[in-house]
This record gives sequence, structure tokens and C-alpha cells, in this order.
Amino acid sequence: MILSKINAAIVEYKQWLNSTKHHPFVHQWESVQHFQDHWDLNAIDPAGMFEGSFHNSETRRLWQTENWQPKRMMTEFWRFDPLTVRLMFDDLFNETREVEGRISRFLFGCDMLLRDYRKSKSTKIDNNHDHGDFQMIALYLSFRYPESYAPYDFSTFQKAMTRFEARDIPQSNDLARYFKVLRTLRSFLEKDGAVVPAMQKHLHPRRHFQGNTLLLAEDFCRFAAG
Repeated sequence: MILSKINAAIVEYKQWLNSTKHHPFVHQWESVQHFQDHWDLNAIDPAGMFEGSFHNSETRRLWQTENWQPKRMMTEFWRFDPLTVRLMFDDLFNETREVEGRISRFLFGCDMLLRDYRKSKSTKIDNNHDHGDFQMIALYLSFRYPESYAPYDFSTFQKAMTRFEARDIPQSNDLARYFKVLRTLRSFLEKDGAVVPAMQKHLHPRRHFQGNTLLLAEDFCRFAAG
């Protein structure tokens, strides 16, 4: 990535943060805080816990659209085979292991669960667990460890890397690289000194997550892509 391109985008991003009245994506900070408050793998009702860990006051589009419902399917999996799903999340959230392997194993687990689920639920017509685009897996990671991961959209990542004139524009999903790029961008944003305070003005101290997070870098990446 070319530093001058990044710095130019930071100037524009800073101006936008200071001029906009309502940041359209602050619900992500709210959802992170809600997840942090409610996630508990030892809950008596794991499916209910999972369902209740996702909330914000503005939109459900982070985990649900008309033709994309990964949260609903994962809730079904929790009810169908809670032990397997518990093991899948234990592994996904195990930071002592490489993230690429954890993501791959989680996706494989989803594939196997869908296969078994369809066999046992002959009247069901669910043909997709909706985790194959990696968006929901990235969301799980970003809600659990917001300092290290962030929500993901391949098209946005690709467009931002094009704007920054990266040497190798991604042509397919690469979450490990995406997270690495965001950590680099976060360092530039924090070094500026004015970006973090400008973003903080949009966050409510009791409703929105206040800790260290990659959400600012993800937000900047989306702004640059636009």
C-alpha cells in the first residue's frame, strides 16, 4: 500500500467524521458491547444465549438479510447438536492457534452440521448455512475479540486495497490478510491523533463499546472503498 494514498484518505475520513451528524455504522460498536455482556458458553440454554448475544438498536443487517440468515441457521445448529457447536466455538475462539486453521475448521464444521441437520429434518428446506462468505465468521471473531478482528466484506476490502494501490489486490477471500491490513491501518489512524477523538464523539459511553477495537480501521476501510 502507498502511504500517501492512505494519508490522503485519512484526511478525508477525519473531515467526514467531524462533519457528519449521525454516523451510520455506530450500531457495530453497540453490538460488540452487547455480545461482550451476554456471551456465555456455559449458559444452561446455549441456543437462547447465542440468540440473545446479537442485538443493536438500529439494524439486523450484520447477521440477517432476506436471503442470508447465518444467525438463524447457527441457532438451529445449537438446538440440533449443542456439544459439537460448543466445540466449534471453543476452537474458533482459541487464540493460541492460527486463525486460518480455526476459520477453516469452523467452516468445515458448519458443512457437516448442515449435512446431518438436513438428514434428520426431512421436512426442512434449508440448503445453506450462510457462513461460506466468511462474513459471519469474521463477525463472531470481531465480537469476541474486537481488538484483533473486525467485520468483513470482500468487495469493500478489495476496493479499499485498490484505492491504496496495494501491490497485490485480493482476488478471493483472505481473512488473515484482511485482519493484518486493518491492524496496519489502525496504527496510522491512531498516529494521526485526531481521528480517534473524532470517532469517539459518535459513541455513547454506556451503549457503545469503549475498549480497544479494530472497528475504527474497518470503518475507515469502508469509507476509503466508497
